[in-house]
Amino acid sequence: MSGRLEGKVAVVTGSSGGLGRAIAEAFAQAGAAVVINSREAARAQAVAEQLPRAVAVQADVQHPEQGRALAEAAVNAFGGLDIWVNNAGVNAIGPAVEMDPADWRRVIDTNLNGCFFGSQAAARVMLPRRSGVIIQVGSIFGEVGLATRAPYTTAKHGLVGMTKALAAEWAPHNVRVVCLEPGYIAAGLGLKGQELGVFTAADIEGRTPMGRFGRPEELAAVAVFLASDEAGFLTGTSVTVDGGWTAHGGWKL
Repeated sequence: MSGRLEGKVAVVTGSSGGLGRAIAEAFAQAGAAVVINSREAARAQAVAEQLPRAVAVQADVQHPEQGRALAEAAVNAFGGLDIWVNNAGVNAIGPAVEMDPADWRRVIDTNLNGCFFGSQAAARVMLPRRSGVIIQVGSIFGEVGLATRAPYTTAKHGLVGMTKALAAEWAPHNVRVVCLEPGYIAAGLGLKGQELGVFTAADIEGRTPMGRFGRPEELAAVAVFLASDEAGFLTGTSVTVDGGWTAHGGWKL
């Protein structure tokens, strides 16, 4: 991937760990300068220090003004903004009838509203320059439903619609918007369910046609492609990286 993003400037929200960190590291390897983001300044700084051209910015994407601060940080530090990845996300698991309104709002505010505010902040820099790529990190649960995941599934379905609407609106200005939909990846929320005892590795491997979790670097490689000029005619669509999960309609293989 070396050189594919040479000279580009990227913001990756929620990039102090998990999939966001993998994407940020792949962008850096491909030549981009990167803004690392976390709600915790120390975590963002620890990642930024490991990359050749990176700065750390503390921000909570639920708040529009903090999204704008991320965009401003990219321009101030590196002179521009070419790529924006809306990766920050949270989850709340439980029966819908018992879902605490605060948990519902937290997931929607982060996973859906935060992506809109981030896209908006990015577009305000990209549209006048007539160049840019916005990548929404969705999920296979933007394509299918799952019991006890009502807020997460709702947010990810909404993200697919948002991608289409923004792409159609901003394509005349040469700003692309795409949705990257991971399946179960061995990082971030893909491991959190095991930690909580919601599922086991064997459950996921048995349900996935390829028989394994995805690797973070596999997803990150697709993100690099989507952000690159090679994907210049790709906008308004979703790219699913799930080992065949959504294609398979059965129970166990």
